Amino acid sequence: MNSDRPDRNGPSDAGQPDWSKPPQISAPPVQQPSGSKLLPVANPKALLAYYLGVASLIPCVALVVGPVAIWLGIAGLNEYKRQPWVHGKAHAIVGIVSGAITVLANLAGIGVLVFGQ
Repeated sequence: MNSDRPDRNGPSDAGQPDWSKPPQISAPPVQQPSGSKLLPVANPKALLAYYLGVASLIPCVALVVGPVAIWLGIAGLNEYKRQPWVHGKAHAIVGIVSGAITVLANLAGIGVLVFGQ
């Protein structure tokens, strides 16, 4: 028998996986639905922050909804920083800014009503 060729019935290491180490598995990014940059469905905190920030434009509602919009906006922004493929950065920023502005405006209005003459 020719010793240049490996035995067809014997063990061969060619093409066999290395079982001495565990396999490396990396999860692919979440597949976004079409139009997900417009509505970041994978980042619901940012989306809710946006909606609540807009809802906080209603007078007196901002005192309740505004802080929630700010909190969800910060959480949505942190989610975007951890996983950039989920989108929602602009929605989170709009929620933070609109929530903060309306809360401050409502508090100033209440201050004028209480302490103003």
